[in-house]
Amino acid sequence: MTKSKQALDRVFSMEIARVTEAAAIAASHLIGCGDEKAADQAAVDAMRRALNKLEIQGVIVIGEGERDEAPMLYIGEKVGAGSGPELDIALDPLEGTTITAKAMPNALAVVAFAQRGNLLNAPDVYMDKLAIGGGYAKGVVDLDNTPAENIRSLAAAKGVPVNEITACVLDRPRHADIIKSIRSVGARIQLIPDGDIAGVISTTQADTGIDIYIGTGGAPEGVLAAAALRCIGGQMQGRLGFSSDEQRDRARKMGIKDLNHKFSMEEMAAGDVIFSATGVTDGSMLKGIHREKSGAVNTHTVVMRSATGTVRFISARHTNEAKFA
Repeated sequence: MTKSKQALDRVFSMEIARVTEAAAIAASHLIGCGDEKAADQAAVDAMRRALNKLEIQGVIVIGEGERDEAPMLYIGEKVGAGSGPELDIALDPLEGTTITAKAMPNALAVVAFAQRGNLLNAPDVYMDKLAIGGGYAKGVVDLDNTPAENIRSLAAAKGVPVNEITACVLDRPRHADIIKSIRSVGARIQLIPDGDIAGVISTTQADTGIDIYIGTGGAPEGVLAAAALRCIGGQMQGRLGFSSDEQRDRARKMGIKDLNHKFSMEEMAAGDVIFSATGVTDGSMLKGIHREKSGAVNTHTVVMRSATGTVRFISARHTNEAKFA
């Protein structure tokens, strides 16, 4: 085993969990306070501090935006102590700023690590996304098909009538045609207000009742969702969407040559991928942050690794919150 591989193992063991725990704990102070920016900033500050304690040479490839838009955790920023493995890092310190501000379900702090060059360096634009859980033959669904066609194909593969298929879709006006197409074949829809990383992951969990995720959301969240599916099992495709020449130029500068390319899950997150998410508010996969009268803080985190297929759920009780400061 190489030194780089050993170092990656050490990061995987517990330290990556501490990164998302720190961000989630910081953001939790703003749950229900109606201030999205303050909640996001608290998570960003805490995650950056935690990352810089790690013995890694990390570069942010999916972050809070480009340098002129984000003072911290911007795309291209170097993080870590400056020694150890060279890693690509994709992160969302607070996936679900609005749902945190409104105390709604499924807000997460999320990060993914991969060895250098293995995470798609995607601009902060929209991405058309399609995802299903594991256990299906490759090609059962495809972005080039209509939502109705994908629903029918998935139902046939699952061996159930289409009215037993449930699609997860972000509740946005732009999805009116998608919703119409899904309902035209009699399938069910679970609309979510925000948090499409959790929405994609929910296709892998039988207890959510969700079979497929369809819709347009942020490209950075798409890469993070692909990283999670690489670890937990499933299929995903994504295609970038552009609304201006400036966005297209940014994509080309990031190395994307074919702007209409349909990215597979493996193209968005390749190699050995490590993914961690900590619940901020209670959700379908993770419990949120809960505080005891004593001041202790309880966290619930999932850590996944693609190389081993391991999924660990970590319930932790932190008696000294100040250690995350």
